[in-house]
Amino acid sequence: MDMIPIRQLADTNQEQFNVGRFSIRSISDVAKGKDLAHDLHKHDFYFILALETGRGFHEIDFVRYQIEPNAVFILRPGQVHQLKLSADSKGYLIEFDHSFYQPKNSAVEYQWKKATGINHCEVEKDRFSKLLGYLSNSLTEFGLKQEGYMEAIRANMDLFFIELVRQSKNPGQILPASYSYTQERYEELLRLLETNITSIKSVSQYADMLHLSVYQLNAITKASVNKTTTELINEQILLEAKRYLLATANQIKDIAWHLGYEDTSYFIRYFKNQTGHTPDAFRKNFK
Repeated sequence: MDMIPIRQLADTNQEQFNVGRFSIRSISDVAKGKDLAHDLHKHDFYFILALETGRGFHEIDFVRYQIEPNAVFILRPGQVHQLKLSADSKGYLIEFDHSFYQPKNSAVEYQWKKATGINHCEVEKDRFSKLLGYLSNSLTEFGLKQEGYMEAIRANMDLFFIELVRQSKNPGQILPASYSYTQERYEELLRLLETNITSIKSVSQYADMLHLSVYQLNAITKASVNKTTTELINEQILLEAKRYLLATANQIKDIAWHLGYEDTSYFIRYFKNQTGHTPDAFRKNFK
């Protein structure tokens, strides 16, 4: 069974090892004057691509975005993506794990969670320069590594996410008092699904893991995305299946086994019922 390649962010020094992993580079330094091409893979860290200029495409969990100026892409750990960028692209590539950056201030935490809930954001040119300023500051701090540089980087990241969320359609939206709790539990569920979907597919088991009743968990998912927990479980199963169908050459029976289905025929029927295609047809039609 071939696994989807998982790229890891190396620890650059012992000091960083103790406080998490972080890296920031300019796109021009990464590309070195050549087109940049990354085949399908996933990360064990957050990945942010902020592009001032460039051409190409960025495909995230099989949704393809054409590269446009003044765009920000955010990937959560575990998402599958591939990227092709022209050699003349300009911007920044930021990589970090949860240990390095996780806002503690509730207001900034909300901005952070809202920003990481989307994969792609186009920003007005005049406002994009402000985002670039925060990233430029972070790159300088990361390069000089003067006293307090990690705190300075985190402060710039806070400002980056606040400014990015201001580009949303309803930046001044007033949230209900229950939002923080509901959103927090919903995001916990998403993390559990990403990690455990190959072995756990029962609503009641996820409810137990979150110390909630099935009714409470369904109320949370309904309030968050107007879907039942069962629907979210099915979506995660299908997403994992699609990842392996399109990113590997594994046989259908091996993918079924990886997803926890001993009966390959049942998995094929389930996949076709959910998508309208057999796994083999999906692979041939969409790869």
